[in-house]
Amino acid sequence: MNRRLAALANAHGVSTWYEDWRHRRVAVAPETVVGVLGLLGVDATSPTAIADALAAARAVDRSALPETVVLTHGRSRALPAPGVVTLEDGGRRAVDGELPADLPLGWHRLACADREVTLVVVPRRLPVPPRTWGWMLQLYALTSERSWGMGDLGDLAEFTGWAGANGAGLVLLNPLHAVGPAHPVATSPYSPASRRFVNPLYLRVGDTAAYRAADPATRAVVDALRPGRGPLIDYDEVWAAKRHALELLYPYAQPVDLAADPALTSFATWCALAERHGNDWRAWPAELHHPDAPAVAEQRRQLADRVSFYAWLQHLCDEQLDAVTAAARSAGMPVGVVHDLAVGIDPGGADGWQLADVLAQGVRVGAPPDDFNQLGQDWGLAAWRPDRLAATGYAAYRDMLRRALRHAGGLRVDHVAGLWRLWWVPPGGGAAEGTYVRYDAEAMLGILALEAHRAGAVVVGEDLGTVQPAVTRGLRGRSMLGSTVLWFARDEAGDFVSPARWPRNALATISTHDLPTAPGFLTGEHVRVRDELKLLGTDVAVERARAAADRDRLLTMLRAENLLPEPAAGSESAEPAKAPDDGEVVVAMHAALAASPTRLLGVSLYDVLGEVRQPNMPGTVDEYPNWRLPLPAAVAQIRADPRVTRVVDLLNAARPRPADPRPAAEE
Repeated sequence: MNRRLAALANAHGVSTWYEDWRHRRVAVAPETVVGVLGLLGVDATSPTAIADALAAARAVDRSALPETVVLTHGRSRALPAPGVVTLEDGGRRAVDGELPADLPLGWHRLACADREVTLVVVPRRLPVPPRTWGWMLQLYALTSERSWGMGDLGDLAEFTGWAGANGAGLVLLNPLHAVGPAHPVATSPYSPASRRFVNPLYLRVGDTAAYRAADPATRAVVDALRPGRGPLIDYDEVWAAKRHALELLYPYAQPVDLAADPALTSFATWCALAERHGNDWRAWPAELHHPDAPAVAEQRRQLADRVSFYAWLQHLCDEQLDAVTAAARSAGMPVGVVHDLAVGIDPGGADGWQLADVLAQGVRVGAPPDDFNQLGQDWGLAAWRPDRLAATGYAAYRDMLRRALRHAGGLRVDHVAGLWRLWWVPPGGGAAEGTYVRYDAEAMLGILALEAHRAGAVVVGEDLGTVQPAVTRGLRGRSMLGSTVLWFARDEAGDFVSPARWPRNALATISTHDLPTAPGFLTGEHVRVRDELKLLGTDVAVERARAAADRDRLLTMLRAENLLPEPAAGSESAEPAKAPDDGEVVVAMHAALAASPTRLLGVSLYDVLGEVRQPNMPGTVDEYPNWRLPLPAAVAQIRADPRVTRVVDLLNAARPRPADPRPAAEE
């Protein structure tokens, strides 16, 4: 690669090479680097443009204050001149030559050397999370007699209260992020329209004040709209029914003060416009492409009733999530409900419209080729522009975290390595034709720590796959947890390692939503389905043999750890040993979780209830019922299931609830 282009890329945090999953150096194509620089507003399309951009980058005064200063509490920082700090509470402190170590946590302003910048003081680390266990839920899959075709926040409150009363310390959810209101309804919780607002599909209609205030005839009409439980979740049917019901109840609702929350008003405006023009704002009339445009203001006036309606739905979500939080507290959960933060957003959605000024327009986030995805991954998600985040004081990132943490005892950060770097694919490129773009990890992680500290929440980073050592060190240094999955807990020979060797600072689980369930792994269902869907890269017989060998390796580890009895020989000496029952193996797998030193344990109801189908099949869209599989049992049946009772008793014996679940937060 041209040395000047490489130097320009480095100046803007764009990688010109990366290390792949086999630890081999891979050079990035120059055209990819040029394309990604363009997404950052840097022209590198000609030698003259490269020279001019490089000269501008080198002319930046490195000794000057950055556009946002992030300071860890307890540390000082030299300044280029005396200055004044305006504290978050309005107080002022003169500083002479350095920022002192005793500044309070928070969002302040620093005036120094003829500049005024954002100053964020962040905690050194969070409180150490308690050692406890809990349930992992795909909420849409959790149904009850009162559900409307899918799980809702009423089901979650009921389940959380029961789980906490029976020893669980947490409930980990799929993302509840908002999706577009127009049909077809998006099913994936990891491609949301907004990470700042909640999907009203999860509302329980009957738990609203408007339903209680409605006359009996209206309530009867609403009740008749309820969809029943089907073999698969039909999001379009559920949303059509719930939206109609909520529209019938809206006249009984208390008015929403739109002036109190401009971000909510803007989001509700997007929803009203999406009803009329579709869920992708990029396909709207050009005059509606910016939320501050005069045409948008006029549409907001014309659609005032729909804007108010969608704002009301978010108030209902807040109220019902408050009830979930109250159920967790009442049950004495040491952590509570852990929400999931998706790695990105649908660029055509509400956040893509509202936050366009701090997003890289046209980029698609994904992952480079690896052993499982040899063509790379294109998730189709938008990405923050690191330079625009810094220039705007990280306000959009902060506000997103605050809304995500409003009802959270914890936050799981999907693809947490994205706080350090993200794989950007420029327009026109394939998934493998991207490169990494660096972020200010000290700022991204520090701000996450500050907002989690203020919310009293634990943080779990999903750091599976190929991640840099800096990611694991960074999480550990802030008392944030990584992730450990039984399927991946192996040595270089591919053998499962003893749970005693699993890392302490992690959330340990048997599987994830993108991997086989425990029963599916044991029966080879993942091989059968992938063969049926033509997703296997090798002969099916080879994959079956590999799956059988993996099962044998798992049984060997479980027996070596005395978690599964040795196979009993038959009555005749020549009779082969009897294979263990899959149900006993599933229990032994949970015993392996319990035997680990890992701080948090996550248990999936899919595993315990014997479901062989995994929630999501990577590499498919409509070929597999992704995100549409209900649990095989409803809430009442789950509570009475002896398999559930057995696993609960096992985990409670290994992880009794701590007497003092939350140590004081450290500044």
